[in-house]
Amino acid sequence: MLLLRPLPLPTSPPRQVKPSARRPPPRRRPPRPRATASASAVGTSEEDAFTRCSGYLFEEGLAAEGDLPTAYDINRIAAVYRRRPLLVLRRSLQIGTSFGRWFALRYLDRVNERADDMFEIRAAQLRRILLELGPAFVKIAQAVSSRPDVIPPAYLDQLSLLQDRIAPFSTEVAFDIIEKELAMPLDMIFSDISPEPVAAASLGQVYQARLRSSGKVVAVKVQRPGVQAAISLDIYILRFLAGVARKARKLNTDLQAVLDEWASSLFREMDYREEARNGLKFRELYGKLRDVLVPEMYLEQTRRRVLVMEWVEGERLSEVRDQYLVEVGVYCSLSQLLEYGFYHADPHPGNLLRTVDGKLAYLDFGMMGEFRQELRDGFIEACLHLVNRDFDGLAKDFITLGLLPPTAQKDEVTKALTGVFESAVNKGVQNISFGDLSGNLGQTMYKFKFQIPSYFSLVIRSLAVLEGIATSFNPNYKVLSSSYPWIARKVLTDSSPNLRSTLNTLLYKGGTFQIDSLESLLTESLRARSEQSLVRNQDEDSDSSRYAIKQVLSFTLTEQGSFVKDLLLQEISKGLDALGVATLSSVTSAAASRLPFAPSPSPSLNNEEVTNLRNLYRLLLLLPKTPQKENISLASGYENNREKDDSADDVSLVLTEMRSLPEFLPVLSVITELPPESQQQFLLLPADLTNRVVSRAVARAIRRMFI
Repeated sequence: MLLLRPLPLPTSPPRQVKPSARRPPPRRRPPRPRATASASAVGTSEEDAFTRCSGYLFEEGLAAEGDLPTAYDINRIAAVYRRRPLLVLRRSLQIGTSFGRWFALRYLDRVNERADDMFEIRAAQLRRILLELGPAFVKIAQAVSSRPDVIPPAYLDQLSLLQDRIAPFSTEVAFDIIEKELAMPLDMIFSDISPEPVAAASLGQVYQARLRSSGKVVAVKVQRPGVQAAISLDIYILRFLAGVARKARKLNTDLQAVLDEWASSLFREMDYREEARNGLKFRELYGKLRDVLVPEMYLEQTRRRVLVMEWVEGERLSEVRDQYLVEVGVYCSLSQLLEYGFYHADPHPGNLLRTVDGKLAYLDFGMMGEFRQELRDGFIEACLHLVNRDFDGLAKDFITLGLLPPTAQKDEVTKALTGVFESAVNKGVQNISFGDLSGNLGQTMYKFKFQIPSYFSLVIRSLAVLEGIATSFNPNYKVLSSSYPWIARKVLTDSSPNLRSTLNTLLYKGGTFQIDSLESLLTESLRARSEQSLVRNQDEDSDSSRYAIKQVLSFTLTEQGSFVKDLLLQEISKGLDALGVATLSSVTSAAASRLPFAPSPSPSLNNEEVTNLRNLYRLLLLLPKTPQKENISLASGYENNREKDDSADDVSLVLTEMRSLPEFLPVLSVITELPPESQQQFLLLPADLTNRVVSRAVARAIRRMFI
């Protein structure tokens, strides 16, 4: 196989090139590249190490590709390579000696006490080893190349180079593949095509072309010959090593199952027809989100080894330091994971671009994942229980998510999780990072036989990559801080029976309403950036009270917020009923005390009514102002009064707060800014609340008369 050196490739993702007035006229076929460099000169290039050291895999793999499955099937793959023991042995020795030499050098560095001095050198050597070993190892490296919080900077810098420094294969071979796959001459498909690839990756390379039928500029991705066979062999070897490692280390996680899940995604990625269908579905679900761009796919010109899609001009998101687009990416990722369950499982920096008009573009839809509804609900519940320090509920969530076996001792797990996560959660949701959550979890996972489900690594990675990109230019960024408000809004508005049950459990413990939990959820949900609020440099209402009330009303006066609206009306009606009882009791006691023969005092508030009255006070603080720092002193003063168990003090506090409400009435002018449907719902609130209060008063009177 003659390796021809192409023109120098760009060191960034493909960028759109505007058509030039000097563009040559259409030709039947671009001229074949000439071998202007000798084989030895080609071999001196670092990029060519990819084929120089592992090229034999592709050459021998071409003969085996006809026997290999197009979809991942480890049994058929094993059957093929059992007939090629020498090839398996040669590859195993290459992998073993490559990594063995590197680990030996790292060991000597530590022995000679120069590990720090040699750190960057060893990182560069590791990158070259991964590059030499080929596509499977490049893909593994890409999976961890976006985490500056878990990967040392020197390694991160080196691994990130694997995104685009891959030697291309011959353009002549690429054009032959296009014509063979599409079964027609090149000039019948494209009016023009670049004579050299504009980018090369581990699985294929990209050309810029113009469709003859429409004149649109497109990207043409052509798969590397023999790549499927090369990856199949590496998976076969790695799967064997994973089984050995699990038995030797007595690991709880089924490493082979994790590898199978990753390999299945990788095989789907090598079928460009599947990628095109994924791209169409992704575009349909998320392409209309604000400032999100999903390129168009051209199915008519796409085959298993050739993909034609819309050309996108842009720069890597990791290079432009755009915090806003990271927020857009977080919102889009949460929509993928928790709203629709169809998510991009390979969002490495090379697949996330900032377009010339400031949008976030997603590329490469070969590795996608499906997140089932019960798992989506379990993930949301786990986040809620973590933030609210409900570690018993978190232990149950881990069982739902498949992280713990059903036979695990929940009490012991709860105690262990409390010790692991308590310090991280105490920092506040806005300061929790993935590193905080995973730092001390290893020993607990081993003790209680945690297992990592095959889907879990892809789900976590989809969010971890965005945090990794953001922390590269903003070390204080935490993706959970951006995610939790969205989760809070989701659990308050979702109609899923599981989430409704979780919300009830969170807000009512032992039959007592937990006002603190509701306050936390409402406060966080107001921080959530909806699609409409994802506007660069958005100017929020300068009047924070007005803005907060507008958000609360917009949130609750819709069909999605009806559950929260009913819950608030229920608790307010309980409080008003208790207020009426307390007021009547105070007035009766005051009047009776002036009579010469005072009758026995009217019944005082029971414990439930005292609790309802105090909840009313907290709601009156919460609704018109949203929780602010100045409310803390009021709340703390109120808590001190709780110890006195004096209903007169409770009534005084509530009446004081109600007297301050007229100060906020002008803010209610925001009602006119709401949609007509929301305005109609607001006008129905007084009657609804009155009916609830009257119903409770009548029911209470009947109980006292007959019980």
